[in-house]
Amino acid sequence: MTRIKFCGLKTLDDIYAANEILPEYVGFVFAPKSKRYVTPAQAEKLRGALSEKICAVGVFVNEKISTVAELLNAGIIDAAQLHGDEDDGYIKNLRALSDKLIIKAFKIEEIEKLVPSSQFLVPILIDAGAGDGKVFDWSLLKDFRGEYFLAGGLNPENVGAAIELLHPFAVDVSSGIETDGRKDFGKMKAFADAVRKDFL
Repeated sequence: MTRIKFCGLKTLDDIYAANEILPEYVGFVFAPKSKRYVTPAQAEKLRGALSEKICAVGVFVNEKISTVAELLNAGIIDAAQLHGDEDDGYIKNLRALSDKLIIKAFKIEEIEKLVPSSQFLVPILIDAGAGDGKVFDWSLLKDFRGEYFLAGGLNPENVGAAIELLHPFAVDVSSGIETDGRKDFGKMKAFADAVRKDFL
């Protein structure tokens, strides 16, 4: 079954909604330029209320390796998702400081030039851009081999079609489960139901 990641959670209400729906992953955004940015202190509070069944992922853009490792090793997050220019050297150095899960994000135009995902050092996420909620041409991934997180413009209405076409390891959603910039429980539930419809 395709896994679910709700990204950009900011409030305790977001956490309570996630605890009820139980996606496999939730994301806390540590990129200061993002409207979904949370501080480490805020993330620690949110994490304290999060179900132990859910993996907390920190989203970073060109953050210092020591900062990412500190959040991982403190247990504030279980995994790091890298959305900047982090290269293999960065990943190896981070892995030397923490054995937690690392996910590397790529834009779809980069993926066309890259080897199958089984060749990457870590699991990958494929997006249209930098978390801007836009859908890309999914057919570009139809022949891509390996497991990946699919992101970019997903919502309760289109995620079923994306899964049917691509069968990704996981689907990652943020703006697609929001109303007026805030997480919407109804949309979160509808998204999860659409992903899990064949298993309900």
